[in-house]
Amino acid sequence: MYSYALLEAGCYYLVQEKQHENLTLLQVKVISDHCMYVEKYSERIIQEWKRKADPIFDIVELIGDETVKEWTGVYYSNEDAYHEEDDE
Repeated sequence: MYSYALLEAGCYYLVQEKQHENLTLLQVKVISDHCMYVEKYSERIIQEWKRKADPIFDIVELIGDETVKEWTGVYYSNEDAYHEEDDE
């Protein structure tokens, strides 16, 4: 079992927070003395504070810059599929 304290600011990680859950892509935005502010990417972006001691079942992978760039293009191009355009 791991904890958020192992994650570094500015980096993207694929993690499994609890056993038998789906993988989550997250980015650490801010680190304080005892907590971390993270963004989680799923159907929508979730921003939240986590204690450094909060458990993570598995840190699957640190995502490299090229993969993040590729993923960003796919994620944000699919975002439009969920929003209907208003005809005004």
